[in-house]
Amino acid sequence: MNDKLSAEAVLEDQELIKKFLKETTLFLGPDQEIMQSHDIMPITDYEAEAVKKFNDPHQMASIRDRMQSACDESYEMLEQMGAAPGAKWGDVITGIYSASGDLTIGSAGGVLIFNVVVHHPIKFIIKNWINEHTVGLKQGDGFIHNDSRYGNVHNTDQSMIMPIFHEGELIAWVASTVHEGENGAIEPGGMPSMAETPFDEGLKMSPFRVVENYEIKRDLLTFLQNSVREPKLQYEDMKVKLFACMRLEKRLREILAIDGPEALAACLRSTNDNVMAEVRRRIKEWPDMTVRTYCTMDSTLRENALIKLNCTLTKKGDRLIFDLRGSSPEITNRAINTAIPGCKGMMSQAFLNHIWPDLPRGQAGFAPIEVITPPYSIVNASVDAPNSQSLMSIFLSFTVAQQATAKFLYSVPVKYTRVLAPWFNMICTYIWGGVSQHGEMLGNLCADLNGMGGGARMDMDGEHALAPIFASMADIGEQEMNEEDVPFLQLVSKKMTTNTQAPGKYRGGMGYTQMVATKDSDQWGFMTTCVGSKVPSLSGLFGGYAPGAYPLCKVTGVDVYEEMLKNPEKFKHSIEETMNERPYEGANYTSHHMGMGFSISKRGELYMISQGSGGGYGDPLERDPALVIKDIEERLTTPEWAKKLYKVEFDEDTLVVDEEGTKKLRAAYREQRKKQGVPYAEFVKKHVKDVPPKDIPFYGSWNSDLSTVYAGSPDDKRDPNNPGPVYFEHPKDVEIRKLEEELEAVRKVAGVEAKDKRT
Repeated sequence: MNDKLSAEAVLEDQELIKKFLKETTLFLGPDQEIMQSHDIMPITDYEAEAVKKFNDPHQMASIRDRMQSACDESYEMLEQMGAAPGAKWGDVITGIYSASGDLTIGSAGGVLIFNVVVHHPIKFIIKNWINEHTVGLKQGDGFIHNDSRYGNVHNTDQSMIMPIFHEGELIAWVASTVHEGENGAIEPGGMPSMAETPFDEGLKMSPFRVVENYEIKRDLLTFLQNSVREPKLQYEDMKVKLFACMRLEKRLREILAIDGPEALAACLRSTNDNVMAEVRRRIKEWPDMTVRTYCTMDSTLRENALIKLNCTLTKKGDRLIFDLRGSSPEITNRAINTAIPGCKGMMSQAFLNHIWPDLPRGQAGFAPIEVITPPYSIVNASVDAPNSQSLMSIFLSFTVAQQATAKFLYSVPVKYTRVLAPWFNMICTYIWGGVSQHGEMLGNLCADLNGMGGGARMDMDGEHALAPIFASMADIGEQEMNEEDVPFLQLVSKKMTTNTQAPGKYRGGMGYTQMVATKDSDQWGFMTTCVGSKVPSLSGLFGGYAPGAYPLCKVTGVDVYEEMLKNPEKFKHSIEETMNERPYEGANYTSHHMGMGFSISKRGELYMISQGSGGGYGDPLERDPALVIKDIEERLTTPEWAKKLYKVEFDEDTLVVDEEGTKKLRAAYREQRKKQGVPYAEFVKKHVKDVPPKDIPFYGSWNSDLSTVYAGSPDDKRDPNNPGPVYFEHPKDVEIRKLEEELEAVRKVAGVEAKDKRT
């Protein structure tokens, strides 16, 4: 009897402890169970009954089409009404989610990754706020969110999330997301490469209610406005995102009035289930094999380093497994890390934009695909690591997905997707900030990042500056309109950059030159944030070449506006001419890697960058000479460069191809290749080293050995499953130590000289 009472007392104590812990949770941090999953939620009893009852494919197609139209309509609202530069250029999206929080339909245009990461904060709200008596959930509520540690890309992207109720029951969710840019970070524009902790990155909004009864709460709005450099922008785009959600709700209520809540639930669920079944069917058609690839970052945006993103893609039956083990450890005090939803979201973007673009733009298109990511890595960073510049590693995850899957697509007898080389993957643009010519504090970016070069296709060249990898139907903006708001001019805007194509049988689409100079403000500056100025961030496909490397070039100590008034002929419209000819006497001509931190610019100083090229496809020796001549005529390449790469013989005055001469050149070069070639084992013995070089800071696995990751030197070996933190010194401390050592050396020499004189 006493034992029974004792056992009951223990159980009662345990329940009291559980109740106490539940009621006294100190902090609802990011939920790793939610964050690590990209799968569709299990079917609910209500959904199962609805699917049984409503299974007419015509009715389901009609509901789905109306939801798609609603998303496209609200997307147009965001683009037309939004105040942020990103909104005006299509860096936005809207979506409809199931009652469980799964994305089902996204707008046809916009940044798909925004939608496929928002299911994480919705599921956080469902798990934590619905039954929380101090929060709760009701019709007319709106939640704001931007913190990538709860599910997002990075802090510049702000989402408005709204639950949809029918007769008191939660039936769906809608959301709208905009790249706002300015968010109060330590550098203007919202993407600080100088961030060393998450607390340097500005607003960190876990999902919280900012709208009640369809009205923005003014106290919270004031707090958010007080936290950023552009309070008007914060307010206006919160309203725009709210109105987009309200429009989505209106369209869903029209569906409810016609078809009812069960039909809507059946459509949401069956759409996701059918897409997942189709994804598995398509995977099953691919050959069973394994493909290995990798990409490399060449800087942390603050110092040079080689940082590896490793990928092994295996297909077995209807399973497709991305294994990213062997990737670099997280750099715990640099902003280039990616939270796991961003990595998976960008891979999802690759599938739904490039690999299977015919599928509905929802979460289910990637849900059946498995992803293995090592913890505390560059693609699965801890909550303690900053990620405001996650685009550096996120875009590489897109590229390895695109590169690896192209080899599977090529191997399928009947091709429903055109095989293409990797798209250019870096945001070559200017992030800017300061006091404008109108006296306003601003911070944002140019739309030039939306002009990435397309990858060469299996049967034709890539498109020039067509679109970014992260957004379909995005715009590159009109610089003249931007100049009404900001105190700088683009003296060269969107001019194709000669000799920057990635060659191949079909060449990659090319990027454009951008030259800017501040004009009407003494308190204005720029920053640039991308990798690939020393080592290309992508490769070609099937013999095609990688693009070149694209550094930042600057001309300082000159006012080009004054020079253009006096000697306009001195101004050159290409980076190459400007840097080689040096037309301005006494000016300083310098080049930098593309991780330039925010710096104040003086009037008339030139900052020059170029968008890159998509990868080339196939052997350049197989390129049609007529296409080579066409590129010369369009000034995309020079005759000298064309002859060197493509081995085409032609008359430089008439551009008439010498067919026989070309055959001889190419035959001779093929023979040269054979002579240079060596057996694989011999090549490996001569060129492949067992460990990374000592003079290059390398991070990640070396060769195919995944049992070890390196953290900057051959001596710093880490367990890939528990690599521990990796910290870089502050660049200023490195420079100070260097100067102190130089000063000490001078003092020693001076001391010896003084001693010699006394002697």
